[in-house]
Amino acid sequence: MDSKWIIEEVARTIRVEAETIAVLPQTVDMGTVSQIVRLLGDTKGKIILSGCGTSAMACKKICHSLCCIERPAAYLTPSDAIHGGLGLLQAEDILVMISKGGGTSELVPLATACKIKGAKLIAVTENPTSILGKMADICLRIKVEAEPDLFNMLATASTLAVIAVFDAICIALMEYTNYTKEQFAVIHPAGAVGERLLSGR
Repeated sequence: MDSKWIIEEVARTIRVEAETIAVLPQTVDMGTVSQIVRLLGDTKGKIILSGCGTSAMACKKICHSLCCIERPAAYLTPSDAIHGGLGLLQAEDILVMISKGGGTSELVPLATACKIKGAKLIAVTENPTSILGKMADICLRIKVEAEPDLFNMLATASTLAVIAVFDAICIALMEYTNYTKEQFAVIHPAGAVGERLLSGR
């Protein structure tokens, strides 16, 4: 295995992932995305995200982005949720669950509790006819053609697709809620970004 092969393989993966993101405006239902922006923008409650495995990592990134634009968000670990952590979820809140197949067994009890509590449920999955897809108030289908690995198993391109769509949702939310640089400066005073915000550059 020489360096040329390694470089070609790395470049191929990057191309596959870039192409996956490039077609999202055509493969994702933008009407559903608009609904989500309005729901997240109008809510007076919290936005709670939950998922397992790689989806959990996507949830945590999305939580941080939402907090950065003053949409209070928190990640709820599924195992903690069913041992009392679901008390975090209240009727005025929104629960976003990310599950590639839409049938993650650890998430189904959370969806059930969400319905009982009267909170809004958003499912992000490639299978709208799955258990979670059917239970959701809003189901956002994000499906990629293939993962770049040899077995089409490692959740890489699909995870990036979910994150990219929610990056776009967050940026739309900034406009929808009239979010200002002054607000951002209050919650992000550190680092290079904070320096730029506080200096007015």
